[in-house]
Amino acid sequence: MQNRYSRQQLFTPIGQSGQVSIQQKHALIIGVGALGSASAEALVRAGIGKLTLIDRDYVEWSNLQRQQLYTEQDAQEKMPKVIAAKKRLQEINTEVEINVAIMDACIETLLPLLKDVDVMVDATDNFDVRFLMNDLAQKYRIPWVYGSCVGSYGATYTIVPGKTPCLHCLLKAIPQTGITCDTVGIISPTVQIVAAYQVAEVLKLLVGDDKALRKSYLTFDVWQNQHYEINVDKMRQADCPSCGNAPTYPYLSYENQTKLQILCGRDAVQIRPPKPIYYQFEQLAHQLRSYGEIQMNPYLLSCQADDYRIVIFQDGRVVIHGIQDIQKAKTIYYRLLG
Repeated sequence: MQNRYSRQQLFTPIGQSGQVSIQQKHALIIGVGALGSASAEALVRAGIGKLTLIDRDYVEWSNLQRQQLYTEQDAQEKMPKVIAAKKRLQEINTEVEINVAIMDACIETLLPLLKDVDVMVDATDNFDVRFLMNDLAQKYRIPWVYGSCVGSYGATYTIVPGKTPCLHCLLKAIPQTGITCDTVGIISPTVQIVAAYQVAEVLKLLVGDDKALRKSYLTFDVWQNQHYEINVDKMRQADCPSCGNAPTYPYLSYENQTKLQILCGRDAVQIRPPKPIYYQFEQLAHQLRSYGEIQMNPYLLSCQADDYRIVIFQDGRVVIHGIQDIQKAKTIYYRLLG
């Protein structure tokens, strides 16, 4: 046990003092799918002192191809991801304190988890939660590491409140392309590369080596052998509502949250994004075709799956017919539309 971290301590930027620091720190990982699994395992093996995991989903067979903490038995039993993850992580390192929460990531659930958190890791699957993370990070001065991947494409960026542009500076508004792992797929090397970059940045933060933090927004396509780094230093905006001189933290307010409503008498749930979203229906139809029969006109697109029908309107409003469960509707929405 005494030599457990010896190879990590031999790495000069960490050393013995850095290892002590890592063992005193607390990381919060939001989402324990592909990125969350890889990041959680790496941080537990590195000896982080405390790890908190939040995820609302359970293990499915399609997860096993890339989500490294889970087994066939987990999928057979539909085990909640955080429960299966904690079991495996404790087998890897009993020294780490691991806390888990089976719940949706929203302001009400995330706020109580932020106490003594030193860094947040983005392993979620949608920009609603990412912008919420961004505003929480800015308000409570917690650094966080953004990560996303789909197909063979990945991206990551490290956000330090008060020092770097925030996600709002970079993206301005929530992007909605309809491209998700469920519509165009994902290969495991994409996941591992993004997670490796994320964990490296987390370790730098945990040992206090801020000078080593990557300053660029990094993107790559592992299949096409492409790799880009975008200098974003000048993108920080003084009037940014999330990190500017007079922040209002817009994504912590109700009006900027996605609204879900059960439609009485219609066996359907309506989902309304915080701002209008204008999809390219032809592109969206191509991505959703494998899920069911597609019909569309200039005003809406309809996809008839086996047990539900999703209707997407021109302004981004979505109605999912055949269900009345808001959580299930939300899962379908983010899986298909990102």
